[in-house]
Amino acid sequence: MSSNHVITNTGKMADYHRPDAKTLQALKDISNKIRIHSIKSTSACNSGHPTSSCSIAELMSVLFFNTMRYRVSAPRDPNSDRFVLSKGHACPALYGAWAETGLFTPQQLYDELRTLNSDLEGHPTPRLSFIDVATGSLGQGLSVSCGMAYTGKYYDKASYRTYCIVGDGESAEGSIWEAFAFASNYKLDNLCCILDVNRLGQSEPTAYQHDFELYRKRVESFGWNAYVVDGHDTEALCKAFHDASTVKERPSCIIAKTFKGRGIPGVEDLDGFHGKPIPLGPKADAAVEVIQKLIKNNGPHGLAISSPVKDAPIVNNTNLKLSAPPSYSLGETRVSVREAYGNALVSMAKNNPRIIAMDGDTKNSTFSGKLNDYDSERYIECFIAEQNMVGVAVGCATRDRMVVFASTFAAFFSRAYDQIRMAAISMTNANFVGTHCGVSIGEDGPSQMALEDLAMFRAIPTCTVFYPSDPVSCERAIELAANTKGMTFSRVGRPTNAVIYANDEVFEVGKAKVIKKSDKDVVTLIGAGVTIHECLAAHEALKDSGIMTRVIDPFTIKPIDQETILASARATGGRIITVEDHYPEGGLGEAVMSAVSEERDIIVRKLAVPRVPRSGKAAELLDLYGINAKHIAQAVKQILKK
Repeated sequence: MSSNHVITNTGKMADYHRPDAKTLQALKDISNKIRIHSIKSTSACNSGHPTSSCSIAELMSVLFFNTMRYRVSAPRDPNSDRFVLSKGHACPALYGAWAETGLFTPQQLYDELRTLNSDLEGHPTPRLSFIDVATGSLGQGLSVSCGMAYTGKYYDKASYRTYCIVGDGESAEGSIWEAFAFASNYKLDNLCCILDVNRLGQSEPTAYQHDFELYRKRVESFGWNAYVVDGHDTEALCKAFHDASTVKERPSCIIAKTFKGRGIPGVEDLDGFHGKPIPLGPKADAAVEVIQKLIKNNGPHGLAISSPVKDAPIVNNTNLKLSAPPSYSLGETRVSVREAYGNALVSMAKNNPRIIAMDGDTKNSTFSGKLNDYDSERYIECFIAEQNMVGVAVGCATRDRMVVFASTFAAFFSRAYDQIRMAAISMTNANFVGTHCGVSIGEDGPSQMALEDLAMFRAIPTCTVFYPSDPVSCERAIELAANTKGMTFSRVGRPTNAVIYANDEVFEVGKAKVIKKSDKDVVTLIGAGVTIHECLAAHEALKDSGIMTRVIDPFTIKPIDQETILASARATGGRIITVEDHYPEGGLGEAVMSAVSEERDIIVRKLAVPRVPRSGKAAELLDLYGINAKHIAQAVKQILKK
């Protein structure tokens, strides 16, 4: 392949000034230094991916020392270009590039890579000041980059660009192509994807190896501007990145022909070396010596890093409030919890221009469409591509640029669970909202019923889980979520149940509400969402027969209000019944059981959906699966016999 062969080159090009010979040589030298850093650091810890790092050495050199604009002293400056290494296992090359900027020394990299007390981990995480999002679970970086680029173009309206290196192996992931579709639909001309086509996967060659015509056709079919270049030719890369920066209304993709293990004798372009460091000693020394001979200048490279354009606005996303208190009447049944979510979005948005919502083509059901109706610029339609939607949400939330609410049917978040898991490692502040929870959605049937979602999100270490039971508590949950550090998940139901809280009721994270209480209570009932209303109905029925119960609405399932639950259990003879529109595993019942697990003489009876449900009317299903007021009352009488 010709070193500056560009198959597709669309858009009007601004003048391109070829770097002088000294600059090109410096870029080549940095490339080889990055290779040496990758070999030495992985050999020192006897783990890691030097071959995957060596294939992107020129890409890193040209990006970091010729193309990108950023501040070494403040890597997360809001004005700086963004960079995401989607193929996170190649992070020795990324760390090597930052070592060459002077942020830390190469020796630190050699001594610390993958060690317990260092943030130079085996895959990049935001513990490092120069990392925005964690990568390494492949196929996710481009979606996050789309969120960053969308924010830059439509919200910050700033000059910074976003670059993302994607491995050819991970391009088999469908989420990559969800991101390609999203970026072209929204004309993200400030986004540049770099496909590192090094031909070899982990266990064998990739499906398409070096078939660049196929890659080009695929990329262009998604509406992108495509360039095919020699990924080891620094001059060709300089021109391709420049040309991409001049294209308007279309994202650009550099399809780089590279070789895995580039520069390592007996390893380059050979299968079987993925994730295998060069053994420390003579073999590593020999490989370094070969590459070292290619370097003309072993001293400081002398290249100046371009400063960013200072045009990103200053934002303040703290102390966010509803623009007005909730406005409902006690006992009324005109507004569902999910509709209150839409009301809360609009109320929050009126107070802060950085509140945005996104959805996967369910906005008319989740009521996120209310924000679209109020201000369409602050609503992002992600269409039926939930994995990409989660990534876009994480990207928009980076550097605290936006306060993001991403919603869909709660069941559909399950297909994006790896993205959610990685979002926690990315330390995201994104907020997820799931509707259509449990059998109470009725006739749509089990494919639409979220019955695992609480378990999913409770398992995420950084996630706060809200479960509002009426419109008032829902609006307050969304207000609290916007101000909560870390990820949040709000489970908002479909049924239209009665308002049970006054508009001025105060809610706090981790603080339950004791709705019914007396000195004669003999059992504690704990429900949430639709089941709190069933608990209240059971309470009234039991009271008529002389049995008094205490009713608790936990409000947040994580953290659970252990103090209130224990106090109530002690006051009611150590008897608790939990009721949830969820499978028995991982939901409300198990959260309560964890809260009381170290306390003597407490019995917890769980009422939950015990098996895969079926279609039917909501009331019929609540009865069939044993979580309505009738079954709660029966459970109370049974537990009193023990």
